[in-house]
Amino acid sequence: MHLFSRSWAALRTAVAGLSDAEFEQPSGCAGWLVRDLVCHLVIDAQDVLITLVTPAGTAPTVDAAGYWELAAEPPTGDDPLDALIPRLAAAYGEPRWLKFHLDDVGSAAGRAAELADPAACVSTQEKVLTVGDYLSAYVLEWALHHLDLVAHLPSAPQPPAETLAAARASLEEIGGAAFPASFSDAQALLIGTGRRAPTEAQAAALGAYAARLPLILG
Repeated sequence: MHLFSRSWAALRTAVAGLSDAEFEQPSGCAGWLVRDLVCHLVIDAQDVLITLVTPAGTAPTVDAAGYWELAAEPPTGDDPLDALIPRLAAAYGEPRWLKFHLDDVGSAAGRAAELADPAACVSTQEKVLTVGDYLSAYVLEWALHHLDLVAHLPSAPQPPAETLAAARASLEEIGGAAFPASFSDAQALLIGTGRRAPTEAQAAALGAYAARLPLILG
């Protein structure tokens, strides 16, 4: 619960500090500007709110790692929701309205998470998991998107170290193997999910695991 709140608050604070010009810069998500990513975060916040008020009447079917499914190919942008995001982001017009909406819905999602019972079971995407596991899964989401947000904004605040470490541990559990100790947490996340290609030295350190990358989370 702490890591969810910490990572989500840090991400929202980073967005709040962006200039209008920075909203037009590319993000770490292929094909998306920063404004598109922020619009996606609004939808993520809505998903958190919806899930936390969708109780399940059965036992968990997955844990935090099982929440994620590995796709064979990266997104192409053809998915209707993915294609909608840039148009929706542009419809906001001025960045201040995107900031306002993220702060409004994002704050509500943060409060709902703090009030939720970690042991309660909720349902989402035809899966059932505890609230604690659901929020733990989102620590990985927030850490990756924080890295996406600042990918081309060197002056923007980076994700908190503790949430990067937790996200790395989650990705290692999902992939079934640890990244080399020589990789920083950010490097493990970026290379592990295909956001950055490994150098020759990093590929050598990965060994046979390199052939299984990237881990495309869906």
